[in-house]
Amino acid sequence: MMIRALVFDVFGTLVDWRSGIAREAARLLGPDPSLDAGAFADAWRRRYEPAMETVRSGARPFVDLDTLQAESLPRVLAEFGIADVPDAVRRDLVQAWHRLDAWPDVPDALRRLRTRHLLAPNSNGHVRLMVDLARRNGLIFDAILGAGHSRDYKPKPALYRDAVTALGFAPAETLMVAAHSADLAAAAHHGLSTAHIARPREHGPGGGETAPAGPVTYAARDLADLADQLGC
Repeated sequence: MMIRALVFDVFGTLVDWRSGIAREAARLLGPDPSLDAGAFADAWRRRYEPAMETVRSGARPFVDLDTLQAESLPRVLAEFGIADVPDAVRRDLVQAWHRLDAWPDVPDALRRLRTRHLLAPNSNGHVRLMVDLARRNGLIFDAILGAGHSRDYKPKPALYRDAVTALGFAPAETLMVAAHSADLAAAAHHGLSTAHIARPREHGPGGGETAPAGPVTYAARDLADLADQLGC
């Protein structure tokens, strides 16, 4: 079946979260030579899934990712022995997630893909977060879907079903694009086509996925390779 729309994971797939958070942590927390800014970014990211699970499980109503990041930040600061961080700096650190840079292949590849397909993020980030990342990196989308639209977090079914419903195509005509096999497996379970993007440096020296862990519709070296495969 022809692919009519692409919906994207964002953190790790379209933007390099680790480098951006490390850069901003080093800037905002001062010139402390003992701070491993990459490890700080990793530690904050490790709290991402447990924080979202409080919403996914129904233990609390939906709150956006800025709220979850702000709640987890004090524990990350304590883990690194960083004390007396002013509230304004803490708020700016949360906003660092709005100032991430796209991977180099992404802006041009999205322009190519948009010549033949509708494009939308299907991210755990809320609408303002997606808008800020798009404006920072010159990314043009036709809609913003994901957590802010569905009021839940992946891999809950609503995010995949709502993306299909919002764009109006059949599930198989809607391509979920991600660098994370678990995200793609959840999308495939709901009938979406899937595309894996290799991001071997998502976690810096810790690496990232170089190939899908299960069956996918497309496997690509990067987003430009996916554009080639889709004839864009």
